[in-house]
Amino acid sequence: MRATVSSGVQHGGGRRGGGGDGDGGEDERRGGDVVVGGGRGDDRSHGGKLRTEKGELNWGKICSRLSILLRRENEMLHVRRVISRATSNYILHKCPCVGCKPFRYLHDQNGALMLRHGVDVFSHNFSTVLVQARDIGRLHEELETATNEGRFNDAWDLHEKHMQMEGFARKSIVCKLIAGLTESLDIEWLEKAYGLVDKAFEEHKQTLFDREILIYLSLGLAKCGLPIPSSTLLRRLIEMENFPPVAAWSAIIAYMASSPSGAFLAAELVLEIGYKFHDGRADPRKKCNEPLISMKSNATALNIALVGCLRYGITRKGEQLLDMIPRINMKTDATSSIIIAHIYERNGRRDELKKLRRHVEEVDNITGVQLRQFYNCLLSCHLKFGYLDSATRMVLEMLHKAKKAQNTLGVANLRLGTDKLANASPHQIHENPATPQRCFWCYEDFCRDKKFLRLEAKARELLNISVVNLQGQVELITTKRGILRPTEMTYVKLVKAFLEAGNTKDLVEFLIKAEKEDSPMSSDNSVLIHVINSCISLGWLDKAHDLLDEMRLAGIRCTSSVYNFLLKAYHKENQIAEMKSLIRDARRAGVQLDASSYQTLIQSRVVEKDTAGALDLFKEMKEAKIPRVVEQDFDLLSKRCAERDDAHIMSKLLQEIQEGQTADSGVHDWNSVIHFFCKKRLMQDAEKALKKMRSLELPPNVQTFHSMVTGYAAIGGKYIEVAELWGVMKSFAFSSGMKFDVELLDAVLYTFVRGGFFIRANEVVGMMEEGGMFVDKYKFRTLFLKYHKTLHKGKAPKFQTESQLKKREAALAFKKWIVLRLLENYLSRLYMFTDC
Repeated sequence: MRATVSSGVQHGGGRRGGGGDGDGGEDERRGGDVVVGGGRGDDRSHGGKLRTEKGELNWGKICSRLSILLRRENEMLHVRRVISRATSNYILHKCPCVGCKPFRYLHDQNGALMLRHGVDVFSHNFSTVLVQARDIGRLHEELETATNEGRFNDAWDLHEKHMQMEGFARKSIVCKLIAGLTESLDIEWLEKAYGLVDKAFEEHKQTLFDREILIYLSLGLAKCGLPIPSSTLLRRLIEMENFPPVAAWSAIIAYMASSPSGAFLAAELVLEIGYKFHDGRADPRKKCNEPLISMKSNATALNIALVGCLRYGITRKGEQLLDMIPRINMKTDATSSIIIAHIYERNGRRDELKKLRRHVEEVDNITGVQLRQFYNCLLSCHLKFGYLDSATRMVLEMLHKAKKAQNTLGVANLRLGTDKLANASPHQIHENPATPQRCFWCYEDFCRDKKFLRLEAKARELLNISVVNLQGQVELITTKRGILRPTEMTYVKLVKAFLEAGNTKDLVEFLIKAEKEDSPMSSDNSVLIHVINSCISLGWLDKAHDLLDEMRLAGIRCTSSVYNFLLKAYHKENQIAEMKSLIRDARRAGVQLDASSYQTLIQSRVVEKDTAGALDLFKEMKEAKIPRVVEQDFDLLSKRCAERDDAHIMSKLLQEIQEGQTADSGVHDWNSVIHFFCKKRLMQDAEKALKKMRSLELPPNVQTFHSMVTGYAAIGGKYIEVAELWGVMKSFAFSSGMKFDVELLDAVLYTFVRGGFFIRANEVVGMMEEGGMFVDKYKFRTLFLKYHKTLHKGKAPKFQTESQLKKREAALAFKKWIVLRLLENYLSRLYMFTDC
C-alpha cells in the first residue's frame, strides 16, 4: 500500500527515501499538512515509530505517557504541552496502533486534530483529546488590547482560551484583566474576577497577584455589596503574610458594613486582626514587624465595626470588640466613647455606663451632640433596669442646669447651629446619604497612593455618615440653645414606669418638682393633667383617682374638666360608690362640676330610684347657676380629649402603654450578674445564678445563654457543659417561644466545631440555614483545618459501633458542608483535555 503526501512526498512499504526525509522536513518547517499512511504490517514493523528529520516519534510512548498524566491533576498542564510539542505542525489522518487499539481521528475546521483511543485512560470506553497549535504571543497581545479597550467579553473569551492552552497568562496581563473587571463595578465581572483569583489560590499560584490588586478587587467587591468574597480576599492576604494596611482595609469594611452579613464579617475581621496583637505578641520595635504593625486596628476601624453592630442589632458581637481594646492597647477617641455608650445601653450594662460617664465628662473635645447621645443612653439604661430614683434625679438635675443657664448672661448669643445639628434628622444633616456611587478609582491612580490616604479619608467619611444616623435614635434628650433638656418621651417613659410599679405618690412629687424647674404651665396643660387623662382613657380609673388625691394633698388645684372626665368614666362602668367618693373629693378641693356632670349624677340617682337625691342635685345645679349643655357621648369626649393639640404627652403615653410591657427589670439585673461571673470566668457562680434566676420565675433570654456559652468558651475544654446547656436552651425555647439569634448560634457552633461535636454542629447549622441566618463558612473551615484536619481521613474501620458510625457520618457531613474537597473542580476543568 502506498501513502500520499500533500507536498508531493511519497512513502512506500513503511520506508522513506532520502528525498522523502528532506521534503518531510521542509513541510514541517512550512507547517504543511502531511498525510501518513502505509500497510498495517509495515507500520507494525517500525514499532509504531515515525521517522522525521529531527528523530523518531514513538506514538506508543506518547499514549502511555498520556494515560498516566491524565490521572493526575497536578500534571494536566504537562500533558497538554507534551502533545502540543509532539504534533504541533502535523495533521495526522491515521496513527499507529497502541496495544492493538488504534487511534481514531476527527477533523476540526480550525486545523486541530481530535484523537480518540480506546484505552482505560478515560472514564468511558473512548474519549477525545484536543491538540491545537496557537500563537501564545499573539494571544497575549489580543488579551491585553481587549482589556485596555474595555472589551471585557472578548478579553474573557481570550482568557478562557489561554487557560485551555497554557493555563494562566503572565502576571502583568492577569492583574490588568482583574483591574479592568473591577473598575467596571459590574457584579457579574466582579464575580468572574474573584473566581479567577480563587482558582489561582486553589492551584497554589497566589504569587500571580500583588497586594495592591487584591486590595483593589476586595474594595470593588465590598462597594458593590459582595462582602463575603471581599472579606475572603482580606483573610487570604493575611494568611499569605502580605498584610494590608489599616488605612486600606478600614475603607473596605466601611463598605461591607452596609449589610447585615457585611457588618458581621466586619466585626469578625477586626477581631481576627486584633488577635494577632493580643498581649503584645507583635513587638513594634522590630523592623521585621513593620508590615504587621501597619495592619493594627485604629479607632476609625473599630468605630466602623461598632456602628455596623449597632445598626443591625449584633451588639453582643460589638461587646467582644470592646473586650479586645485593652488587650491590644488601642487608643479610642470621643466618637468611640459615644458608640461604646450605645453598645452598653443595648446590652443593659448599667455599671459600665456609670464608669464611662466619668470619662466622658472629663474629655475636652466632646461636643454637645455627643453629650446628648451619651445621656440618652444613660437615662434609657436607668429606665430599663427600673432605677426610677436615678432617672428622676438625672432629669431634675438636667432641668435645674437648664434653668440656671437660661438666667445667665450670654446664653442668647449661643449659636443656633448646634441645635439644628443636634435635633435634625439624619436626612437633614447629610444631604447626600451614603448610597454607593458608581464612580471608582482607576487602578493606576489607586497604585500611586502608596499610603492609601484616599481610602483612609473615605473610611472616615463613611464613618461620619453612619455616626450621624445614630442621632436619629436619640429620643429622650434634646438640646435648646446648646442646653440639654428632657423630651416629652422622657416623661412618658417615666410615667409608665411609675404607674407599672404602682408608685403614684413618687410620680406626683416628681412631676411637681419638674414643673417648678421647667417653665410654668397652665393647670389645664400640665403633665399631671395629661397623665390623669391618659389613665382614664386606658381604664385605669383607680390610678387616676389616686393621682387626683395626691395632687389635692400636695396643695395643687385641679381643674373641673378632669373630675368631669373621671366622673363620666365611673358612670360608664356603673361604679356608683366611686362616683360619690369623687364628688366628695371635688367639693373638698373646691371644684365646681359642670352641667354634664350633674346630668350624669342625676341619671345615676334615677337608676337607683333615689328620686329625692336626684331632686337635690337638680336644685344644687340651679342654685349654682350652671348653664345646661347638650350631652356629649363619652367616647367622643375621650377622642376629642386625646386629639387636642396640646395633648402630645397623653397621646404618646397611650401609644407607649398599648405597645405592651418591656422585659422585666429583674431579667436585666440577673443578666448583668451572670455576665459579670462569666467575664471573670467564675462559671460555677454563673450556673448558680442561672438556677436562682429560673427559680424566681424570671425567664432567661438569648443574652443570658450567650454569656454562658462565651464564658465556657473562654475557659476552654468545657464542651460537654455547652452541649448540656444546648439541650436546656432548646427545651426552654420550645416551652417559652424564645427565638435564637445569629450571635448565640454562632457562638454555640464555634464551640461545637472546636470540640469536635459534629452531630450537634450539624444541628446548629441546619437551624441557622432554616432561619436564613448568615454563617461564616470561612471561619469554620479554618477552625476545622486547624484542629481536625486529619479526622476520618482514611478508610472507615471494618468494625465500629453505631455511635462511632454516627460520629463519623456527622464529621464527614460537616466536612462536605464547609467544602473541604478542593479537588471537586477537577471534573469542571477536565473538558480542557477530554470530551467525556
